[in-house]
Amino acid sequence: MSSTPEAAAEARRLVRRSCTLWAFDDETGETAALLISELVANAVVHGRSHSIRVIIARPAADRVRIAVVDRKRCIVEAIARSADDVSGRGLVLVDALSGKWGTDLLHWGKRVWAEIHVKRHDVS
Repeated sequence: MSSTPEAAAEARRLVRRSCTLWAFDDETGETAALLISELVANAVVHGRSHSIRVIIARPAADRVRIAVVDRKRCIVEAIARSADDVSGRGLVLVDALSGKWGTDLLHWGKRVWAEIHVKRHDVS
């Protein structure tokens, strides 16, 4: 997808749709959507790409992994900010809401990912 601010809305739709198809509860879908928004925002602002790749996967039945790939090759860190800072809290939020998260360096860029544990809708 295009590396523009509008990419976050498109990524949220993809994540919500995937969570619905996998019969995850609404809270999981909303948490995943918030996480992908933060990852996409970082890639758009800092990623040095004209396009980014959004990945939504199920590494296990009770987990969803979301990721964003861009061309800037670096490890990212969650850094606590002061109350006066107007930006820079995205990865702190990712750290707080995900079970785990990280950065995979690629030859030509990086993949930043987050995993959350999920609940399924009760299907009776």
